[in-house]
Amino acid sequence: MSSLLVLAIVVAIGLVAFFIGRQRAAAQDNGKVKPHSRAHYHGWWAFLLAVLPALLLLAVWAVGSSVYLDRHIHAALPERTVDSKVASEALDVSLVKSLARGLRKLDAGTLAAPPASFAELQPLLAAKGVALASDTQDYMIPIAVEANKVQDRLGLFGAVVILALSIAGAFYALRQIAPRARARNNVERLMLWGLLAASTIAILTTVGIVLSMLFQTITFFESVSPMSFFFGTVWDPRFAAAGSGGSQGQFGLIPLLAGTLYIAAVALLVAVPVGLMSAVYMAEYATPRVRSVVKPALELLAGIPTIVYGIFAVVTLGPFLRDLSAALTGGSPFIQGQSIFTAGLVMGVMLIPVVSSLSDDIITAVPRAMRDGSLGLGATRSETIKRVILPAALPGIVGAILLTASRAIGETMIVVLAAGVAANLTINPFEAMTTITVKIVNQLTGDLEFNSPQTLVAFALGLTLFALTLVMNIVALYIVRKYREQYE
Repeated sequence: MSSLLVLAIVVAIGLVAFFIGRQRAAAQDNGKVKPHSRAHYHGWWAFLLAVLPALLLLAVWAVGSSVYLDRHIHAALPERTVDSKVASEALDVSLVKSLARGLRKLDAGTLAAPPASFAELQPLLAAKGVALASDTQDYMIPIAVEANKVQDRLGLFGAVVILALSIAGAFYALRQIAPRARARNNVERLMLWGLLAASTIAILTTVGIVLSMLFQTITFFESVSPMSFFFGTVWDPRFAAAGSGGSQGQFGLIPLLAGTLYIAAVALLVAVPVGLMSAVYMAEYATPRVRSVVKPALELLAGIPTIVYGIFAVVTLGPFLRDLSAALTGGSPFIQGQSIFTAGLVMGVMLIPVVSSLSDDIITAVPRAMRDGSLGLGATRSETIKRVILPAALPGIVGAILLTASRAIGETMIVVLAAGVAANLTINPFEAMTTITVKIVNQLTGDLEFNSPQTLVAFALGLTLFALTLVMNIVALYIVRKYREQYE
């Protein structure tokens, strides 16, 4: 029995227990004894007892069955010798598992007497759309057949145990229903533990991401000096193919960091003024009819994939700016087809909905009484916006700008197509530069050894980008607190 089917049955048992529990609790409320919990709390408690323990056992059983099946296949494999045709035992197990999955697509008659050789079996599997590696050996066929039988037995036994546990949990909860039973406390306590578990998962995920980058970064710095990485001005990793023993190269961070901040700054110069002014217009000046049209149309920009923006930049905007600059100078263009200005302009257009939507919600949330008080004292609408509404909404607007900056720093596709991949160090916005995210992609693609500096530098770049974003959060939090205290 498949895990999905078991899950569906468990949820169905939980729903039945919910309705029965709620109905039984409502029937016991005869007015003589004041009930501690409302009827639906008893239903939810029955649902949770019927579902949660069974789901936990289902997860544990799935993991345990997979481990047991791997060991069973490993034990059934013949002893490895020097003449073994498969490279490793792990590959042996993987091939058997792939073969076992393919055998399940054959009809019952073929499975009753499967071919003895892989050469005979392969056409039958190919007819069912199953492609297996050519390293699959004849002796793996009976092992795969037996593995399927073991897996079926494990699945059937586990399904019986899980469904029995679900039914037992439902009966136990239904037997506990009484007017003074504390079902509400039980449900709220369980939900509290669920929220705590969700928060813990989020925190542990962040810690795991940081540690995974940190360990690889430490390995990278064993080969490359941190001083040359953080303060180097030349990016020349000198790609070396796996096993070629190529030279190490230079890994200067400064050109990539400068490009990241430069392009993000240009994007913010475009997105923040336009987005903030459009938010002020929609929140304070636009009629409800205009707002209902303009706001969705503006937010439609956020739904366009970034690769489309990149294609627009490299096909339309970049050549247009290059030809325009050539026409202005009457000779060679001073704006390259791929440049900081092009990437920042396109990225700024992409980020306008982020600033506009968030700022609009923040400005709209300012209490109406503050507007009426300012207007009642004789201030004009523009003065009210400048001296009352924007200061009140400033902490939220700073948060919106921070989110926009983080999005700009993490963008990749627009930079690849609109700014290029050249790690230049320049202050001219009309020349090409690249960013940290682009080089992370470059370093993790291609035929490279994973433990080479050319690959490990991607983790150092990722950790640097994480630290940069963290510093931005700290600075923004300081600004928010400072202006909030000043306003209050």
